Amino acid sequence: MEVNIRGDKLVVTKALKDYITEKLSKLDKYFEEVAKIKASVIIRVKNDEEIIEVTVPTSKFTLRAEEKHSDLYAAIDLVVDKLERQIRKNKTKLNNKYKNILQFDLNTDTEVEEDLAKIIKRKNITTKPMDEEEAILQMELLNHDFFVFKNVDEECVSVIYKRKDNDYGIINVK
Repeated sequence: MEVNIRGDKLVVTKALKDYITEKLSKLDKYFEEVAKIKASVIIRVKNDEEIIEVTVPTSKFTLRAEEKHSDLYAAIDLVVDKLERQIRKNKTKLNNKYKNILQFDLNTDTEVEEDLAKIIKRKNITTKPMDEEEAILQMELLNHDFFVFKNVDEECVSVIYKRKDNDYGIINVK
């Protein structure tokens, strides 16, 4: 796996690069064509926390995980464990859907329980045309993390959502 490491307001040392590359190589066993996989790692500091974000795009799906910790090396260990858990948890679904990308020969002592996600509730909504500011207000009044509305400015259906940094994001469906 090729690993591209970038520091945001942080200098990435050779020792740090080697550590990240070594830890991410644990994921190589899950991919058949490892040479084609290019992981992107972004390291940044916010307040007293070290944040590492790892994105592993493949031709069919993308793995992504982010971890925060006061110790960067601990955050690296946690993010790799999180990525491995994502793969192991969804191994059956991924194997069935993308047979040529992943290989799962997991003969380990600890077996992860498969948590089969299912749709337990379905809602039909009626949307009224509004601008983004009104949608934010509606979302806040409902105390939700996201809100679906007809965007009069973009002339499409949009989803506005609250980000981890307490700003807002918007997804437009054309």
